[in-house]
Amino acid sequence: AHLTVLDLGTPATWAHQSVADPDPQMLGLTSTHLAYVIYTSGSTGMPKGVMVEHAQTVNLLQWAGNAFDRPQIARTLFSTSINFDLSVYECLLPLSQGTTLCLIDDTLTLIETPQNISMINTVPSAIRALLGTKALSSSLHTVNLAGEPLKEPLIKAIFASTSVRNVCNLYGPSETTTYSTWMQMHRDGLVTESIGRPIANTRIYLLDAHGQPVPLGVAGELYIGGAGVARGYLNRPDLTAERF
Repeated sequence: AHLTVLDLGTPATWAHQSVADPDPQMLGLTSTHLAYVIYTSGSTGMPKGVMVEHAQTVNLLQWAGNAFDRPQIARTLFSTSINFDLSVYECLLPLSQGTTLCLIDDTLTLIETPQNISMINTVPSAIRALLGTKALSSSLHTVNLAGEPLKEPLIKAIFASTSVRNVCNLYGPSETTTYSTWMQMHRDGLVTESIGRPIANTRIYLLDAHGQPVPLGVAGELYIGGAGVARGYLNRPDLTAERF
């Protein structure tokens, strides 16, 4: 197969590219082709490349576009390195919905340079550092938190010290395309320490050591299925067979 290569280090390259989008069918591209490979170490500390296809990325964006309304994503903060899968959500959601992407170097940059944003996506430890500063402006509508356990005191502190209307807890490994479950809490509603329920076209199972569903209230291992499950690990068929 022949692929078009763009040398991003040579600005002159862009001058000769077509202003029209390439035709996927002409190139033989389908939704099962790779969208990106992103490296994750998980709990092992050994980096491995997760192969995510276009269909899995589109499922994430389609869910997010329905789950969050226009005021929530009107001005979405993009502060995550593209080496982390949260950047897929931060960057592509506003672009896919025709809203504004607000690019900054780092979430904590907001302490020195507040931004007029409606949505922020970050980890609980970062949002804790921003509380008590002017970083979280009155325009901020929704705070999405992931990557670390989200505890009730922090949720209550966000509502108490800001005008944020929604706090969402999101969970998912890179192997299932950024997010697999979510819980949205409203300012005037109940606060719950939970990873919530599956996003669109996603299934969650709690299984025992024999692969059987555990009874209600019994601890089990989390298995995730559905449209978000990635193709596997790059050049690691053994590990792919074990985990997928």
